[in-house]
Order: sequence, then structure tokens, then C-alpha cells
Amino acid sequence: MTIQDSNSPKHFNDVLQSAMSDPSRRQILRGGLGLSALSFLGLAGCGGSSAVSAPAKALNFSATPLNQTYDGVSVASGYKAEVLYKLGDPINATTPAYLNNGTETSASFDFRSGDHHDGMYFFGMGSNNKWSKTVSDKGLLCINHEAITPLFLHASGPTIVNSARTVADEVQKEFRLHGVSVVEVNKVNGAFQVNTASTFNRRITTLTEMDIAGPLRGHNLLKTKYSPTGVKTRGTVNNCASGYTPWGTYLACEENYAGYFKRSNTAGRSANELASEARNGVTSSSGRERWSSIVDNTTDDYARWDVTVKGASAADDYRNAANTYGFNVEIDPFAPTSTPKKRTAMGRFAHEGAWVGPVTVGKPVVFYMGCDSRNEYIYKYVSTALWVASDVNGGLAAGDKYLDDGKLYVARFNSDFSGEWLELGNLVGTQAVGSETFTFGDTSDPYLNTRLAADKKGATKMDRPEWGAVNPANGEVYMTLTNNSQRSVSLTDAANPRSYKDNASSTSTGNANGHIIRWRETGSNPAATTFTWDIYVFGAESDDLSNKDVNLSGLTADNFLSAPDGLWFSEKTGILYIQTDDGAFTNEADGKGSTCMLLAAIPGTVGDGTTVDVTNTLGTTTKKVTTKVGKTGELKRLLTGPIEAEITGITESYDGKTLFINIQHPGEDTEAANIASPTSSWPYSNTGSGNPATATTAKSARPRSATIVLTRIDGGVIGGDFSLS
Repeated sequence: MTIQDSNSPKHFNDVLQSAMSDPSRRQILRGGLGLSALSFLGLAGCGGSSAVSAPAKALNFSATPLNQTYDGVSVASGYKAEVLYKLGDPINATTPAYLNNGTETSASFDFRSGDHHDGMYFFGMGSNNKWSKTVSDKGLLCINHEAITPLFLHASGPTIVNSARTVADEVQKEFRLHGVSVVEVNKVNGAFQVNTASTFNRRITTLTEMDIAGPLRGHNLLKTKYSPTGVKTRGTVNNCASGYTPWGTYLACEENYAGYFKRSNTAGRSANELASEARNGVTSSSGRERWSSIVDNTTDDYARWDVTVKGASAADDYRNAANTYGFNVEIDPFAPTSTPKKRTAMGRFAHEGAWVGPVTVGKPVVFYMGCDSRNEYIYKYVSTALWVASDVNGGLAAGDKYLDDGKLYVARFNSDFSGEWLELGNLVGTQAVGSETFTFGDTSDPYLNTRLAADKKGATKMDRPEWGAVNPANGEVYMTLTNNSQRSVSLTDAANPRSYKDNASSTSTGNANGHIIRWRETGSNPAATTFTWDIYVFGAESDDLSNKDVNLSGLTADNFLSAPDGLWFSEKTGILYIQTDDGAFTNEADGKGSTCMLLAAIPGTVGDGTTVDVTNTLGTTTKKVTTKVGKTGELKRLLTGPIEAEITGITESYDGKTLFINIQHPGEDTEAANIASPTSSWPYSNTGSGNPATATTAKSARPRSATIVLTRIDGGVIGGDFSLS
């Protein structure tokens, strides 16, 4: 809802804040009319009404060119990027500065930034130290630390002897480098900085105790030696994208958790357990980082990453440890001593993130979610409880109310551009998983084995569902489908219509460059069980721009992109920001370098485009698929990143003048022998001036993942031109 006068736009939040300062008006707002008004608390629009306070009419910058050799952050003219929070940075006043040579001990990382910055959210903080959405110059920044680049974290990289880790402190350090940071950031003299004196600053890691909440709390298959009653677990890992709740808490979403666990053999497992482990990927014989190979009988820190059956019962080993991961983790950033909760009612899978739909008093709270793997699904959670505006700043107790009881759905996209939400309940029969068979019959099935439930329901297998975003102007939902090397010609469909050779030498096809799908719920009701859809934009590289079956969106040099990943809609301007995660444009001349980027767009609406036929061919196999392509609208590249870095994680200040953006794993392809001369030395190679001509060319410092702050040099609102009629 937007309330305007003839001079300047005013968002309802501003009107509400003014009203609440008047005692006579406060009493009115406590009544029924006030509750209706509070449904527009800037959390999202209601139905078809707009929550965008100053809609952009056009983009106010010239496109940033792709630069594959510049080891820095390039930005459009008139913009600047500054580094805010780097790997190893202290979060208190007593921890010394990071040396960046691998010599820091593990204990210090209880008070340092983790690695691989990813999903995040900025919570404006009022003078009462509570969430105040309209505050822009002070807040709590919650940041996921998805994974690590081990080579740069230890003096000479990780110590591995005979395929086993041998230095316990290295592993302890890695435990702490995963997880979440909560840091207070303040704008001082026009620039944001971390307040290391803040009592809100906190690290949440793989060692932090968590409560199991929702329908799986106390379930037999979540019982472990650590929690024989199945009500607790330790830590969170591989937190990719994220979400926030309308009551002011943070959701850290566990994505590729399965690979961290070791399973030496399958002895002692039931048929259902074997099928569940196969479907969820808990099959590694060593574990991604080999954490369980440390032998220490004084602690279970390492043994808990081994899910092999070893004891007489689940209370004697960690056979069920992996079952306590794969959830959305709710964190209250305003209660630094609170215990995070794993919200099992939202399902267990490779959670990319969770995005709240339009919120209205008296209606359910809805979250959209993607499972980030090839041929996986898009999900929706609808709370049983109906939204009450007084639950704002209700903390984890509000989470208990809305996130522990609800309906879980999976999406089916039909060829006539309609769609259905299939409820994951009342499951009977069996589901094959390779050579294994899962038999349904437990009420926990939709929550613990969500992928299997979605298989059984016949949902649409998608091309790696990653980030979502809800358009605040109309409630339409966008989700990136990053790519899918397994999308064969014969398996193409209307929602995943492309399978093509990405370059002339390729012997296989797939959806190499990805696309963004979007949908409108029936009646603009987030809890609806049907929807209509189209595809907003198809990724394409420069060599594909003339191929009508690949470049379906008519991309140009100003906006060609590959592997769309992160998404963000500005509630200030309505601009859609798109981040990419493609380590190498395979069609580009050198096949390497800085290819990840941030683009800005002014999109239209579902159904505004045209229906097209796509012809896919490999050898003698040809298949024609009909799909619907939306109008791309104005779309430009705003920023490009350092060498071998992903651009991921994005949030903004309420006034629209600051974008917080994460730069993840620069220089990740550096070989161990070249640790002294990594492929990237960002942010030391360039601190964010955006000028390739002034970049430092020598590469010797170890690179560091970091959060940057993007602003306009003139201090204005980012991205949009508001002067056009």
C-alpha cells in the first residue's frame, strides 16, 4: 500500500510510525481498523496492491561491461563498492586483526567472520534495540557462511595423511568457519562499518546447540548419542540462501549438508533408511572435509560426522545425525543468547532459501522454497496459524506459532501454463530409489523424506531451483533455475524447455545457462493451490545470442548472463536484482576469469510475453517444446566480481540507498602448489573503486570472501530513475 501526496511518495510504514507517535492515534490503531492497517507493515503487499514506496520508471546507469581479467569489483559509472566484513574479521573489540596466513588458532574463530559469505538480511534496529523496518543507518546484518576454501585457512592448506585429517585444531577451525554471523552495522560519516562493541554480535557454527522443533521433535529417527530423546542437535552447515520472517527473525537454510557425513557401510540399516539415505545423498565414504577421521576419544565433535551404525541403539552412536540436518534454522538476532531452532515442518531437503509471501492479518503466513539440486522441486509452506500483527518482534515464540504447524506443498507446472500445489500428505504405497524401495506409512514422511514425498506426488522436476523473490508490487513469485547438465532433449518440458550444446566441442546437451521462472497465485492469494506461470528470462552467453532456440529472451552485450542464482526485489524501487554463479562462461574466449555479476531489471508481469516453440536436437533426437517467455523489460549489468568469485547474497537498507552484496570464494581454483601466488588476491587486489585501470596486478595475498556495500556516489537511491512519467 502506497500513500502519496503531490510532492513525494510516502510508504505506509512512515505513515504508521507517525501515527504511533500520536497517543490519540495509537489507541485507534489498537482496534480492528488498526489490525487491518498493520497487515501492510511493509512486509509485502496484500493481494494486488503495491508495497513499493518509490517505483523506478527506468534504470539510471549504463551497463557495466564484462571483464574476465580484472581481479576486482567493477561497478557502473556513478556507483562505488566498499568492503565491509571479510573472512576472519573480528566481531568483538578484543580479538586481534586477522593475519590471513593460516596461523590463527580455532578458538579465535568463535569471534571472527566465517568463510564463503552467502545469503543475508539487514534488520533495521530502532532506539529500543528491536527490529524497526524503517531504520536504515543502524541494524543487525545476518550472514550465512556456506562453506570453506581450505587451502587458504591453514598455514599450508589442510593436513591430510593417508586420506585422513591429522590436525584437530584445523578441523575445529573449519567447524567455526561454517554457520552464521550476526553483526551490528552502523553508518558512520556516510559509510557502514561493523560495530565490534555491540552485544548483539554473535557467531553460530557447527558446534552451536540447536533445538529440534515441529513434527519431527522427539522422532526415533532423530535420536542420537548427543540427544537420546531426539529433541536437540549440534550446529548448522552449508547455509546457502536465507530468509526472514514477518516477526523479525532470520532463517538460515541448510543446503548441501549430506556430503559432510561419512557412511562406511550400510550394515544395520532398514530398507527405508537405505532408500532415504540414497535419495538425500548421505552416501559418502569419507565426508566432504573428512572431519570424522580425527580420532579423539575425549569428544564427539568428530565422530558425530560418521553415520555408520556402530552402537546397540541410536542413543549409542550418530547413525541419525544426518537426519538432524537439511532444515530451515530460525535465529533471533535480537536475542543473542537464544538457542536456534530447526523448523522441521518446512521439510527436509537441500534448502536453498525461504522467502515469505505477501502477509495479511487474518491470513496464513506463506514461505516459498527451492531444493537446489538437478531435477529437484519447488515447495511452499502455509502456516495453520493466521497472522496477527502484534507478533512483530515476537522472537522464536512467534516462530513456534507459525512454523511448527502447517501444510507443505510441492509445485507441478503444467504445459498449458497453469500450475498446482500438491499437498505432501496422506502418502501410501512405495517409491523406488535406484535399487532401493521406500514404503510410505509414517506421519513423518513429508517432513523427514520430503524429496521422496514429492517424487510420489508427481511434482515437476526443475533445473536446480535456487533463490526466490516475491515482487512487492504484485505478489508474483520469481525463482532462479540455475542450470541442469542432466536435462536431456527427451526430458525437456514447458517449464524446463531447453537442452542444447553449450559449445561446438560438447558431446552432450543440457540447460547450461539456466532461466528464471515466475508465477502468480490464483486470486493473488499466497495460500492458493493453483497458479499461472511463465519464464521471465532465459540465460544465454555471447556466442548464443543469435541462436533463437537458446537466446529466447533476446539478450545483448549489456545483459547476457549465465547461471542465475541470487534474487532480490527492492521494496523501495521494485527493481529486481539478479546474481549469477557461473565460474566460467564456456563459450567465452578464454573460458575463465571474472564472469559472475549482478544485474538490475524492471520486470513486467506474468503472462505479458509470447508463446514460443523451442527445438532441441542432439544427434538424431529432436523434440519441440512450447513455452511462454515473458517480457524482459529493462535489464542491465550493474556489477561484476573478482576472478573465480561468485556474486551471492543481497539485501538492502529500507531507504534503498545501500545494497549489501557478498563476494564468495575468490581464487577458489588456486592449486596448492601456488598458494603464494593465488589466482585472485581480492580484496587486496582492489578494494572496490570499480576502476580496472587502477587495480593492483601483483597477486600474493590470500583472497578472502567478504560483504561489500554498494552505493551511489551522490548518495541517492540505487538503480532507478524516478523522474519519468
